Amino acid sequence: QVRLVESGGGSVQAGGSLRLSCAASGLAFSAYHLGWFRRAPGKEREFIAAINWSGDKMDYTDSVKGRFTVSRDRTKNTLYLQMNSLKPEDTAVYYCAVNTRGGSSAQPIAYQYWGQGTQVTVSS
Repeated sequence: QVRLVESGGGSVQAGGSLRLSCAASGLAFSAYHLGWFRRAPGKEREFIAAINWSGDKMDYTDSVKGRFTVSRDRTKNTLYLQMNSLKPEDTAVYYCAVNTRGGSSAQPIAYQYWGQGTQVTVSS
C-alpha cells in the first residue's frame, strides 16, 4: 500500500519560513518524479514545484521562484519543500504527489499518489 505523509505545516507570520516533508512508503520512491501542489480556500489545486527522479532537475511555478526550494533524499524516501519569505497568499493546504504517468510535471493528472495534505497559514 502506497502512503505519503506530509508534515511541517503550521502558522507563521509573513516573511517567515517553513520546511515541509513528505515521507513515502510502499513504492520505489526513488524511481519517480515528485511534486508539490497546494489548494487555497475557494481555489483550484495549483502546481508549486517538481523534482525529477535523480534530484538534479527542479521546476517551479513563477509565484514561488526564488522563495521555495524542492529537494529529495532518496535514501530516506523523503521529499522536502523549503519555503522562505512566506506571504499571506501562500496560505493553503500543501500536498506532495508521485508522478507515475509521465507528462508535464505541472499537471495533476500525471500524479497517481497523493498525500493527505498539511495546512500552511501565513498571517500578515
